[in-house]
Amino acid sequence: MAIPTKDLGKNNLGLATKPALIVVDMINGFTDPKCPLGSDCEDVVAANCELLDVFRAKGLPVFFTTVVYHNDQQATVFRAKVPALNLLQSGSHWVAVDPKMLRTDNEPLIEKQWASAFHKTDLDSQLRALGVDSLVITGLTTSGCVRASAVDGLQNNYQVVVAREAVGDRNPVAHEANLFDLGAKYADVQTVKEITAFLLAL
Repeated sequence: MAIPTKDLGKNNLGLATKPALIVVDMINGFTDPKCPLGSDCEDVVAANCELLDVFRAKGLPVFFTTVVYHNDQQATVFRAKVPALNLLQSGSHWVAVDPKMLRTDNEPLIEKQWASAFHKTDLDSQLRALGVDSLVITGLTTSGCVRASAVDGLQNNYQVVVAREAVGDRNPVAHEANLFDLGAKYADVQTVKEITAFLLAL
Protein backbone atom coordinates (compact mmCIF):
# COMPACT_ATOMS: atom_id res chain seq x y z
CA MET A 1 0.00 0.00 0.00
CA ALA A 2 1.34 3.41 -0.94
CA ILE A 3 2.10 5.78 1.91
CA PRO A 4 0.42 9.16 1.37
CA THR A 5 2.74 12.14 1.26
CA LYS A 6 2.06 15.64 2.51
CA ASP A 7 3.12 18.76 0.62
CA LEU A 8 5.36 20.81 2.92
CA GLY A 9 4.96 23.93 0.81
CA LYS A 10 8.70 24.19 0.26
CA ASN A 11 10.49 27.01 -1.54
CA ASN A 12 13.16 26.58 -4.19
CA LEU A 13 16.06 28.74 -3.04
CA GLY A 14 18.72 27.90 -5.60
CA LEU A 15 22.19 29.40 -5.31
CA ALA A 16 23.16 32.79 -3.94
CA THR A 17 25.91 35.16 -5.11
CA LYS A 18 29.04 33.32 -3.90
CA PRO A 19 28.61 29.58 -4.41
CA ALA A 20 31.23 26.90 -3.86
CA LEU A 21 31.42 23.41 -5.32
CA ILE A 22 31.81 20.52 -2.87
CA VAL A 23 32.91 17.38 -4.72
CA VAL A 24 32.13 14.58 -2.27
CA ASP A 25 34.31 11.47 -2.35
CA MET A 26 35.01 11.27 -6.07
CA ILE A 27 37.93 9.05 -5.11
CA ASN A 28 39.30 5.88 -6.69
CA GLY A 29 37.70 3.72 -4.01
CA PHE A 30 34.24 4.87 -5.09
CA THR A 31 34.68 5.47 -8.83
CA ASP A 32 36.52 2.21 -9.59
CA PRO A 33 34.20 -0.84 -9.65
CA LYS A 34 37.21 -3.04 -8.81
CA CYS A 35 36.96 -1.71 -5.23
CA PRO A 36 34.25 -3.25 -3.03
CA LEU A 37 33.08 0.31 -2.29
CA GLY A 38 33.07 1.32 -5.95
CA SER A 39 30.59 1.36 -8.79
CA ASP A 40 30.45 1.93 -12.53
CA CYS A 41 29.73 5.66 -12.58
CA GLU A 42 31.25 7.11 -15.75
CA ASP A 43 28.26 9.42 -16.28
CA VAL A 44 28.67 10.85 -12.77
CA VAL A 45 32.39 11.39 -13.37
CA ALA A 46 31.64 13.21 -16.64
CA ALA A 47 29.00 15.44 -15.00
CA ASN A 48 31.45 16.37 -12.24
CA CYS A 49 34.08 17.28 -14.80
CA GLU A 50 31.56 19.51 -16.58
CA LEU A 51 30.73 21.41 -13.39
CA LEU A 52 34.38 21.66 -12.41
CA ASP A 53 35.14 23.32 -15.74
CA VAL A 54 32.50 26.00 -15.10
CA PHE A 55 33.49 26.69 -11.48
CA ARG A 56 37.15 26.98 -12.48
CA ALA A 57 36.38 29.25 -15.42
CA LYS A 58 34.39 31.54 -13.12
CA GLY A 59 37.07 31.53 -10.42
CA LEU A 60 34.65 30.13 -7.82
CA PRO A 61 35.79 27.98 -4.87
CA VAL A 62 36.14 24.22 -5.34
CA PHE A 63 36.58 21.73 -2.51
CA PHE A 64 37.12 17.97 -2.67
CA THR A 65 36.57 15.42 0.07
CA THR A 66 38.01 11.99 0.70
CA VAL A 67 37.45 9.35 3.37
CA VAL A 68 40.77 8.35 4.94
CA TYR A 69 41.76 6.53 8.11
CA HIS A 70 45.10 7.14 9.79
CA ASN A 71 44.69 4.73 12.71
CA ASP A 72 42.40 2.06 14.14
CA GLN A 73 40.80 4.46 16.63
CA GLN A 74 39.08 6.62 14.03
CA ALA A 75 35.33 6.10 13.35
CA THR A 76 35.33 2.64 14.92
CA VAL A 77 31.54 2.20 14.87
CA PHE A 78 31.18 3.37 11.25
CA ARG A 79 33.95 0.98 10.18
CA ALA A 80 32.41 -1.87 12.15
CA LYS A 81 29.10 -1.23 10.38
CA VAL A 82 30.74 -1.06 6.92
CA PRO A 83 33.97 -3.13 7.10
CA ALA A 84 34.95 -2.30 3.50
CA LEU A 85 35.74 1.21 4.74
CA ASN A 86 38.90 -0.25 6.25
CA LEU A 87 40.38 -0.23 2.73
CA LEU A 88 40.51 3.57 2.89
CA GLN A 89 43.87 3.78 4.60
CA SER A 90 46.16 6.79 4.48
CA GLY A 91 48.47 6.61 1.47
CA SER A 92 46.44 3.99 -0.39
CA HIS A 93 45.37 4.25 -4.02
CA TRP A 94 41.72 4.11 -2.99
CA VAL A 95 41.69 7.41 -1.03
CA ALA A 96 43.16 9.48 -3.88
CA VAL A 97 40.85 11.76 -5.88
CA ASP A 98 39.98 10.22 -9.26
CA PRO A 99 42.55 11.66 -11.69
CA LYS A 100 39.79 12.55 -14.14
CA MET A 101 38.81 15.34 -11.73
CA LEU A 102 42.14 17.09 -12.51
CA ARG A 103 42.27 18.47 -8.96
CA THR A 104 44.75 21.33 -8.59
CA ASP A 105 46.90 22.19 -5.58
CA ASN A 106 44.80 25.27 -4.78
CA GLU A 107 41.60 23.20 -4.46
CA PRO A 108 41.43 22.06 -0.82
CA LEU A 109 41.07 18.36 -0.02
CA ILE A 110 39.00 17.77 3.10
CA GLU A 111 39.88 14.51 4.85
CA LYS A 112 36.95 13.04 6.71
CA GLN A 113 36.26 9.87 8.66
CA TRP A 114 32.47 9.95 8.67
CA ALA A 115 29.77 10.58 6.08
CA SER A 116 29.40 14.35 6.23
CA ALA A 117 31.98 16.70 4.72
CA PHE A 118 31.33 18.98 7.71
CA HIS A 119 31.52 16.53 10.63
CA LYS A 120 34.76 17.07 12.59
CA THR A 121 36.41 18.91 9.67
CA ASP A 122 37.27 22.57 9.07
CA LEU A 123 35.17 22.83 5.90
CA ASP A 124 32.73 25.35 7.37
CA SER A 125 35.48 27.67 8.60
CA GLN A 126 37.21 27.53 5.21
CA LEU A 127 33.95 28.36 3.44
CA ARG A 128 33.23 31.26 5.83
CA ALA A 129 36.70 32.67 5.25
CA LEU A 130 35.92 32.83 1.51
CA GLY A 131 32.52 34.44 2.01
CA VAL A 132 30.68 31.45 0.54
CA ASP A 133 26.90 31.65 0.90
CA SER A 134 25.67 28.62 -1.04
CA LEU A 135 26.84 25.19 -2.14
CA VAL A 136 26.62 22.90 -5.13
CA ILE A 137 27.13 19.37 -3.86
CA THR A 138 28.15 16.52 -6.15
CA GLY A 139 29.72 13.10 -5.78
CA LEU A 140 29.17 9.72 -4.21
CA THR A 141 27.02 8.33 -2.81
CA THR A 142 23.59 9.97 -2.96
CA SER A 143 22.20 8.01 -0.02
CA GLY A 144 25.36 8.30 2.07
CA CYS A 145 28.00 11.01 2.07
CA VAL A 146 26.21 13.28 -0.42
CA ARG A 147 23.04 13.25 1.64
CA ALA A 148 24.88 13.76 4.93
CA SER A 149 26.89 16.65 3.48
CA ALA A 150 23.82 18.31 1.98
CA VAL A 151 21.88 18.09 5.24
CA ASP A 152 24.82 19.47 7.19
CA GLY A 153 25.22 22.21 4.59
CA LEU A 154 21.68 23.33 5.39
CA GLN A 155 22.35 22.98 9.12
CA ASN A 156 25.34 25.29 8.72
CA ASN A 157 22.97 27.79 7.05
CA TYR A 158 24.05 27.47 3.42
CA GLN A 159 21.64 27.31 0.52
CA VAL A 160 22.33 23.89 -0.98
CA VAL A 161 21.86 22.62 -4.52
CA VAL A 162 22.46 18.95 -5.35
CA ALA A 163 23.47 18.42 -8.98
CA ARG A 164 21.23 15.61 -10.24
CA GLU A 165 23.50 14.02 -12.86
CA ALA A 166 26.67 14.61 -10.82
CA VAL A 167 25.65 12.36 -7.90
CA GLY A 168 25.29 8.61 -7.91
CA ASP A 169 24.63 5.57 -5.80
CA ARG A 170 25.24 1.83 -5.92
CA ASN A 171 21.47 1.39 -5.52
CA PRO A 172 19.31 3.23 -8.09
CA VAL A 173 16.22 3.02 -5.88
CA ALA A 174 18.08 4.60 -2.95
CA HIS A 175 19.45 7.24 -5.34
CA GLU A 176 16.01 8.38 -6.48
CA ALA A 177 14.46 8.16 -3.01
CA ASN A 178 17.19 10.29 -1.48
CA LEU A 179 17.06 12.90 -4.25
CA PHE A 180 13.32 13.15 -3.63
CA ASP A 181 13.79 13.53 0.11
CA LEU A 182 16.65 16.02 -0.19
CA GLY A 183 14.60 18.13 -2.58
CA ALA A 184 11.60 18.06 -0.29
CA LYS A 185 13.36 19.30 2.86
CA TYR A 186 17.05 20.10 2.69
CA ALA A 187 18.21 21.27 -0.73
CA ASP A 188 17.22 22.04 -4.28
CA VAL A 189 17.89 19.31 -6.82
CA GLN A 190 18.88 20.85 -10.14
CA THR A 191 20.30 19.60 -13.40
CA VAL A 192 23.86 20.39 -14.41
CA LYS A 193 22.43 22.50 -17.25
CA GLU A 194 20.40 24.61 -14.80
CA ILE A 195 23.37 25.10 -12.47
CA THR A 196 25.68 25.97 -15.35
CA ALA A 197 23.24 28.56 -16.72
CA PHE A 198 23.08 30.28 -13.32
CA LEU A 199 26.85 30.28 -12.87
CA LEU A 200 27.53 31.67 -16.33
CA ALA A 201 25.16 34.56 -15.60
CA LEU A 202 27.00 35.60 -12.40
